[in-house]
Amino acid sequence: MPRRGLYAITQPENRTINQVVKDVEAALRGGASVVQYRDKNPLDAPQVAGLLLQLCHAYHAPLLINDSVSLALAVGADGVHLGRDDGEIAEARRLLGPNAIIGVSCYNDVEKARTMAQAGADYVAFGRFFPSGSKPLAAPAEIVSLQRAKQSIDVPIVAIGGILPKNGGTLLAAGADLLAVIGGIFDHEPESAARAYQTLFNHQPE
Repeated sequence: MPRRGLYAITQPENRTINQVVKDVEAALRGGASVVQYRDKNPLDAPQVAGLLLQLCHAYHAPLLINDSVSLALAVGADGVHLGRDDGEIAEARRLLGPNAIIGVSCYNDVEKARTMAQAGADYVAFGRFFPSGSKPLAAPAEIVSLQRAKQSIDVPIVAIGGILPKNGGTLLAAGADLLAVIGGIFDHEPESAARAYQTLFNHQPE
């Protein structure tokens, strides 16, 4: 798992498979360092995931699957992202193996993040931090949670939710290592959008 960078999450709704793949490649060209395949109503999930896996590996970026350990296992993805109801880390690790990347949504719960990191999570995710079209009903997270997490958690910290180039720097300064973005990339021309986020990491000290 990269320690820093842009974490692109797919937005396949109302797009063809070819368009999804094209968009993800553009985001990778723009500097995305991790890709998550997220599709809440998948029809061709194994096909899309397989294509994205080949593409990500061509750009030396890991592909993670949202919610589905079984899909990650079926296509040989690099790992999985687990939400509130997506099962236990130990079971995902048993199925996917010791080298799989397993990330966990922790919302605004620093104690949960500590527990998940101790249980073997490879990264923990907080959010949403700003109003979000992709997660309009998600409970808000506080920037102070990133600061508290940074003091006590060794795995990478991901921030998500309404993140734009104009507000992402605040999250990096507070302790986020990776910025997870959906609409901020894929509602625009993905390569140039990804480059705009990339400048935040260039300007932020390690």
